[in-house]
Amino acid sequence: MSAGAVVPESVINRIVADRPDHAGVLTVAGFGGIRTMPLAEFYDRARAVAGVLRRKGIGAGDRVGVCAGNCLEWVLLDLAALMLGVQTAGFEPGKFTADADLVDRYGLSLLYCDGAIGADAASGVLPMTEISSYADEPPGEFDPVGYSPTDCSTVKFTSGSTGVPKGLEASVGSIDSSLTAVQLLFDHRPGDNLLVFLPLSLLQQRYWLYSALRWGHDITITSYQSVFAVMAVVRPTVVMGVPGFFDTAKRHIESRRGDGLDTAAAAEELFGGRIRYLWTGSAPADPGVLRFFDDAGLPIFEGYGLNETCIATKNHPGAHRAGSVGQSLPGKQVIVDDDGVVCVRSDHPVNTAYTFAAPGDSARMFRPGGVVRTGDLGRIDEDGFLYILGRTDDVIVLDNGQKIVVRPVETRFRGTGVVTECVVFCPNQTELVAVVAPGPGPVDTAAIAAALDAVNAAGEPDEHIARVVVAEEPFTVDNGLSTAQFKPIRNRIRERYRHHLDDPKEGIHAGRPRRPGPRSACEGTA
Repeated sequence: MSAGAVVPESVINRIVADRPDHAGVLTVAGFGGIRTMPLAEFYDRARAVAGVLRRKGIGAGDRVGVCAGNCLEWVLLDLAALMLGVQTAGFEPGKFTADADLVDRYGLSLLYCDGAIGADAASGVLPMTEISSYADEPPGEFDPVGYSPTDCSTVKFTSGSTGVPKGLEASVGSIDSSLTAVQLLFDHRPGDNLLVFLPLSLLQQRYWLYSALRWGHDITITSYQSVFAVMAVVRPTVVMGVPGFFDTAKRHIESRRGDGLDTAAAAEELFGGRIRYLWTGSAPADPGVLRFFDDAGLPIFEGYGLNETCIATKNHPGAHRAGSVGQSLPGKQVIVDDDGVVCVRSDHPVNTAYTFAAPGDSARMFRPGGVVRTGDLGRIDEDGFLYILGRTDDVIVLDNGQKIVVRPVETRFRGTGVVTECVVFCPNQTELVAVVAPGPGPVDTAAIAAALDAVNAAGEPDEHIARVVVAEEPFTVDNGLSTAQFKPIRNRIRERYRHHLDDPKEGIHAGRPRRPGPRSACEGTA
């Protein structure tokens, strides 16, 4: 399926060269309070930061790292770097350690980090608070740089769900193309307020600041820890989320129904009453959760993309099909190859190779002609809507030759409402075993057992889950079992619960025997 060629506006060149002439506002909100400033003032303060960096000898061709949580200083430094032609590298705190080794490993001229812990000026590691003092300086006198589409403005890292994160330099053309395409689909405009809470180390979260600078809408930046306290106060019109966030929001809304509110009223109370639409991506969304928000009067649109492709497909108000992740964006072409794997070609590729990765990683992902072989399994319907079926490494091959994609099985289990997450494995090459994270409150083993039987009854014989291991705690970023985008990290979960997976006596066993058939032998990495 092809969306045709597109000539994107040079959004990045415009936002670095032109002081905003609109009334757009930036709000940074958290448990420490709320700070609001016009985007024109934000631009001036970023220019002041750029001036101080220039006096420190930082300029075009240098790379500056940021290992810090979401804050005003993060985005000030990001725009200042864009003005100077300095490449940024965003490191997620907890996944990376801000120290001299990080500076050396990624060729950083400076590295800014949270607090004073780890700061060492001699090694080029500085506290993020210094950016605040830079912003109080008079704006520098200099001409912002100009970018070509193939120039790379930032290094972004994979979510890290499989091993050491890979680093990829992102081209300005890919950023411009994504921003222009999204604006065509959603028409963000003055009066809109886009809420961002995922880590700013994820480049796509900074897209929405660039969008605000260019098109004049408001933007609110907060953190996942603060987002539920902030929404009712800042009253966003758009929330940029991921499935894990919307699962939690659904539980919040359901809990308020016990206070006499209907679903629509509880949703309006939680989100602030001004929602135009909700955005979800980065991981598969539960169809039941999508229906829940649509029924509550909050349209939610799922999309698809990788770090290596930017946003490739998106449902939107003009073209939306339930169960799909949308049609191709302008400038993207999506095909499914003979192995059923989704491949994405871009007019303006993010890049054609990783900058930081193990040998062979680039060849497995990037193909000639701006094509990325994603590793996701999918199909495309007659109208060009893409459906993601799973990943190639989610496939279990049984000894009868049947291939089982575990993602739909996991989705069915989550859909019972009894567990918040489910990951299916095949230990000992004899049976499917699920590790599940229960919902809040005491573990209800009887309810989990009933859900297991219901999931097995709804599936094919070869999809039968023999037993369930109940996790000791939720899968979170803090315990290393989830990415920042709330995707379970399979290999870590498998290692954490290896003993339980390998011992056939462990767990809650299915109450209904598997229908007769050949014994299965499991292959692959699932």
